[in-house]
Amino acid sequence: MIKKIITITLLIQGTLMGANLSQLKINNTEVPFIFEENKNLPIVSMQLIFKNTGSLSDTKSGLVQLSAALLNEGTKKEGSVGFATKLESRAISLGTHAGKETFVIEVGSLKEEFPYAIERLKELLTDPNYTEETLSKIKTQAIGNLKRKESDFDYISSLELKKMLFPNTPLAKASAGTVESVESIKLVEIDKHLGDHLGVNNAIVVMGGDISQKEASAFATTVLSLLSITNSKEIESMKALGKKQVQEKIFKSEQAYVYFGSPLNIAYDSKERHLAKVASFVLGSSGFGSRMMEDIRVKKGLAYSAYSRFNINKTHSYFSGYLQTKIESGEEAVNSVKEVVEIFLDKGITQEELTSAQQFIVGSEPLRNETLSQRLGRAFQEFYTNKPLGSSVEDLKKIEAIKLEEINAFIKQHKEIADLSFSVVTGQKG
Repeated sequence: MIKKIITITLLIQGTLMGANLSQLKINNTEVPFIFEENKNLPIVSMQLIFKNTGSLSDTKSGLVQLSAALLNEGTKKEGSVGFATKLESRAISLGTHAGKETFVIEVGSLKEEFPYAIERLKELLTDPNYTEETLSKIKTQAIGNLKRKESDFDYISSLELKKMLFPNTPLAKASAGTVESVESIKLVEIDKHLGDHLGVNNAIVVMGGDISQKEASAFATTVLSLLSITNSKEIESMKALGKKQVQEKIFKSEQAYVYFGSPLNIAYDSKERHLAKVASFVLGSSGFGSRMMEDIRVKKGLAYSAYSRFNINKTHSYFSGYLQTKIESGEEAVNSVKEVVEIFLDKGITQEELTSAQQFIVGSEPLRNETLSQRLGRAFQEFYTNKPLGSSVEDLKKIEAIKLEEINAFIKQHKEIADLSFSVVTGQKG
């Protein structure tokens, strides 16, 4: 059955997946260029992705997020409304967002409007809306969001867990900043951050749609030529703290919000990522049917949902999960999570669980690859994690071939996930 599924998947991917990697020469700098031509719809999109530029590169908490917000406010000449009107009149999307490790500027439009869209992107890069009025506006919005998060117990518990797992690192800080840090950010700091990080030597271009590679390269080159060479630093790797601990904070809450995590010694470029995917699926990332859900919700009725996953990133890897339960059940829920993880490490998984995971992961792959956006995103992740483009297909073959003894030996090697830290945000007990 699995072999039939994977054969169909490979046939679908063979007809749809055509992303390729080349290099654009900008002066003396080579910029990675990921491209896929697709004529199914008359649309074109381009992403400028800057590495080592996400929130983990913050020199002040919230600076990167605020920098992205400012680039969403149009140009100094046109202003926010004037620039947005130009885009909307031609159904052009142009936006900026920041992740943990990367900073992304994305533009997309109908094919016939793409030359105009590129000109607007060039305007934005050369004349961002650096005004005190704009800064005041985006600060007010950011502070409003932070104020609302003061009563978001999921946010609070999650952030406290990061502080426990990654003390004295950028991960221990809120990417959105604090009210105090956002209030203190100055225009010159945003200008410096963007100037120091949005460099041609830091860029990766991801592009696709109803356009030839030659045309796409020409558009990308005109944009990249506006960028200078920067001296941004690599974001340092961070390792989760392996310490069994429980931290409880009391708020005016009617529920207990339990977030947990531990170290995970699996590198982003590990050759065992396929094993990690299956192990994570069975333990807690698959939802109903996972060990976490079955034990904590179905058997014990402690929570509506319980979830966990293996987080494997370029700069950090860790195991994490969460659940929400009654205030009086908080301690039992914590102990149940510990028990589920310990049994998982001790006994591994069953053949039935392995087969089910293989069938789902392989069988659902076409759904994760059906749009151009999904395929370009997949191609970027392959490149970013030092894998050849198309390696996801090979990963499916590896998942299909996993034997029970192999996956259980892998699970036993990762006893570090039992060194669990718990952040519990709860209310006063009756």
